[in-house]
Amino acid sequence: MSEAHPDRTDACLIALRRILRATEQYERSLAQAAGLTSAQLRVLQIVAARGQAGATPKALAMQMRVSQATVTALVDKLVARGMVTRFRSRTDGRQTDVVITPKGDETATSAPDALQQRFVRAFEGMRDWEQAQLVSSLERVAAMLDAERIDASPVLTIGEIKDDQPGA
Repeated sequence: MSEAHPDRTDACLIALRRILRATEQYERSLAQAAGLTSAQLRVLQIVAARGQAGATPKALAMQMRVSQATVTALVDKLVARGMVTRFRSRTDGRQTDVVITPKGDETATSAPDALQQRFVRAFEGMRDWEQAQLVSSLERVAAMLDAERIDASPVLTIGEIKDDQPGA
């Protein structure tokens, strides 16, 4: 085992704190600018990308890696705000499709750039070995925090993605 370097320990803790603070600040700016949580914005973006074809709640849940109950709660909030609507599926009458409204499309277009989108652009610009190294390092940090078994979706948010989130 190597000797600990206090300056490196502090640098790691500072970097972790900066990541947490960036996520928190983004949550606040998104709430102020669009009145949405990052999970709601992600649903809106996915539905917007599918256009008038819409998306089933099951497809949304699979893409976001959350439960259908979570997606239902998020969609309920977006329906109540007039940003999406539900329709009986044209291909299977037993299912519903979630389709974006003009108000939802405008909100999705004008919302601040999602934090995870900034990350994705920067990450995809990295060399393959750099990506692998970063993934490995972050997985190690998660293990150090006993967090590797925590269920998480690829949405950068400070809270859980569920209905009791403010404005969820």
